[in-house]
Amino acid sequence: MFNEFMSLEVLATFAGLVAAVSIIVQFTKSIIKKKFGDPIVRLYAFIVALVLTFIFANSGPGAEGILLTIINAILVSIASMGGYEILADPRAEKERKDRENKDIDETEYDKVNFASELQRKVE
Repeated sequence: MFNEFMSLEVLATFAGLVAAVSIIVQFTKSIIKKKFGDPIVRLYAFIVALVLTFIFANSGPGAEGILLTIINAILVSIASMGGYEILADPRAEKERKDRENKDIDETEYDKVNFASELQRKVE
């Protein structure tokens, strides 16, 4: 665990950039989401990651350095948003499924209940 606040040395690491991007985006996400919607939050996270990566972890001068910095910013933004969310819902089309609204598929509901019953039997 860290015994100090964020420092330049920490921000120059992958883990430090992921933490900083996550903190900034989570802190400001409600503002961005209200104005622009869910899909823009991902672009916003990438922009934050790009800016922080260029400032604290620039990979060098020239076209190669710029390209590496952009690739690193993509990695940082994916890690900060959660790789699973990016792969499972690439267009950020989250749907709220509610049992009372009957939006949930019966087979999905049965899977959830079956898993719960299995867990109770194991316990």
